[in-house]
Amino acid sequence: MNKYYDPKYVEKLFDKMSSSYSRMNYITSFGFSERWRKQCVNEIDLSNSKVIVDLLTGMGECWKFIDRKAHKDAKIIGIDFSEEMIKKAEKNTSKLKKREIDVRRENVFTNSLADNSIDSVISGFGLKTFDTNQLTELAKEINRMLKVNGNFSLIDVSVPKNQLLRALYLFYLKHIIPILGKLFLGDATAYKMLGKYTTEFQNAENVKQLFENQNFNVEYVSYFYGCASGIKGMKI
Repeated sequence: MNKYYDPKYVEKLFDKMSSSYSRMNYITSFGFSERWRKQCVNEIDLSNSKVIVDLLTGMGECWKFIDRKAHKDAKIIGIDFSEEMIKKAEKNTSKLKKREIDVRRENVFTNSLADNSIDSVISGFGLKTFDTNQLTELAKEINRMLKVNGNFSLIDVSVPKNQLLRALYLFYLKHIIPILGKLFLGDATAYKMLGKYTTEFQNAENVKQLFENQNFNVEYVSYFYGCASGIKGMKI
């Protein structure tokens, strides 16, 4: 395995970025990160979901959008393996005092969720940190935890196919983002990795195929000319 996809490496990377990640994610997506999270959640019906899992939850940035869509009695389970991200997520539960939120520091591949126990799965901006083998395992894990007819929506930043937009975006990722990382975090290396992950990831087309291999009903979704992409679907 390439060391950049080793869970311990990724965990340390996000621990390091936790103090500035929300701000930087907004900047790196040209301010679209919040809109894309909202669109990702809105892709699927949560009205009848009793238990909703937010995988790779970070600081719980998707929760407010889930809260608006889900039944008032639905439970949100947020899972992430970054200790620093989870600490911030736990603090953010106070912003949704009427919603039951269970925050767990767990690896997505060795989590404590029971088989066929989850109604819906959401994940925002974590796919790019997995290689193909890990994405295959992610598909298997979501299949394991979801109930039959359970649904999911996953999204991440992507490299646009339009040549001009692609050139501008890659320049921004590879050259501007590290400078901003140096400014906000005092370290250009950590945020340089976000560009590397995005370049390797390209888009969610490969993810769609991997999920189809697990017998999901899957649809590819493109956001803002391919600057983000994802998949949505259902366990059949």
